[in-house]
Amino acid sequence: MRLSRATLSAVPGAIRAPRHRAAPSIGVVHFGPGAFHRAHQASYIDDLLDHDPRWGIAGVSLRSSGTVEALAAQDGLYTVAVRDAQPALRIIGAHQRFLGPQQAAETAALLADPGVRLVTTTVTEKGYCLAADGTLDLDHPDIAHDLRAAQPRSVIGWIVAGLAARRDAGAAPFLPMPCDNLAANGVKLKAALVAFARRRDPRLADWIDGEIAVPSTMVDSITPASDPQLLADVAETLGLADAAPVQRESFVQWVIEDIGGPALAALGQAGAILTDDVAAYERAKLRILNGAHSTLAYLGLLRGHATVFEAISDPALSTFVERMIAEDIVPTIDPVPGMDLPGYAASVLTRFHNPVIAHRLEQIAQDGSQKIPYRLGDTLAEALRRGRKPRHVVRAIAGWLAFVIERIRDDTGIIDPAATALAELVQGADVTTAADRILSSKNFYITDNYDDHFAIIDAVRLILDRRWDDILR
Repeated sequence: MRLSRATLSAVPGAIRAPRHRAAPSIGVVHFGPGAFHRAHQASYIDDLLDHDPRWGIAGVSLRSSGTVEALAAQDGLYTVAVRDAQPALRIIGAHQRFLGPQQAAETAALLADPGVRLVTTTVTEKGYCLAADGTLDLDHPDIAHDLRAAQPRSVIGWIVAGLAARRDAGAAPFLPMPCDNLAANGVKLKAALVAFARRRDPRLADWIDGEIAVPSTMVDSITPASDPQLLADVAETLGLADAAPVQRESFVQWVIEDIGGPALAALGQAGAILTDDVAAYERAKLRILNGAHSTLAYLGLLRGHATVFEAISDPALSTFVERMIAEDIVPTIDPVPGMDLPGYAASVLTRFHNPVIAHRLEQIAQDGSQKIPYRLGDTLAEALRRGRKPRHVVRAIAGWLAFVIERIRDDTGIIDPAATALAELVQGADVTTAADRILSSKNFYITDNYDDHFAIIDAVRLILDRRWDDILR
């Protein structure tokens, strides 16, 4: 049998599940119902629904229907498997509607519905259609389409359309809230909404600029991609088939800029951290956890590893990452109220050593052109501002370049929105020229300090020559 409302009573009693909960009303529209959203944000909403039925989620997929169809077939139920020293399973029942790319009219109706008070997004960094400087890329194909057409393709186009419908109806606007690891994500999302609206309707742009608040957020929980082993483990424990389970570590954190209002108050009751300084948490997480993750991904893949656990179990690579965090990253971060930075750094390394989580390096390595400027480039810039020379970070950035160059030259391919542009810069060039072209391109801004520019290129050559003793010392 398959997991569904009809079979929920067959789930073993020791597993937490929404057995006696009435169907909630929809209060949240979420774009991007992938694994991270379902393992992270939806678990907070599921807690909230235990005592407030107004926060059910409608999941909207803009690209493919696979996930929403699998969820719809199970009445929105799926399993979160916590993979840690104390493993656990939980059935989530927060999702009530499931909309794919072909259900645009239903998506538009939901965004116009005054009962929907929160519109959230996990569409990855590239899903916001931003240029390298963080502003809306008006030449992005999806944005160009949405400026011409009535039916949007991009999340920016959809949010603006929904806000326009609320304004035209005289209804209260919903609260847009990004949940992707993008520095100052609330600031950037609002600026993108205003810029898009400015091209369509200047009065709407002025209204969004003056009336719509977009809180910045920081989200954290290591969430590997689902795999056949997860499906098998869940089915064995539940006694039911689940086509859409997700897995994560036990650590979970959602930090939200406290701009007030009932939506944020409710999320605070469900365990989200409300603060006036999201940026401090964000810097710590992006630079320490995400910076180390990307470093392990690129250098680990180049050293033949497949997972984070394998990479962090490599003594030379583990020591390199530990020293990078302690010597290069933590000194660039000002104290964060309520956070012990060295303690947080130690906890990150402990999380990487979790043998139960098989977090694949190939997954982390995707979309590097969008991630490296924030995960490692910001640390490099801040270190230079403070008069420091972060040699480990320089070599970590070189790891990304070496990975890109090797994959393109070997015709292995990379998953990156800039894959074509990167290939054009690399093909037909020697290593030095290829690395220099990428670093000099306005589309991949990392540093304008030429000492570090040349140091990165030197490290690329050493990595591609497998001179690990010189790189990881």
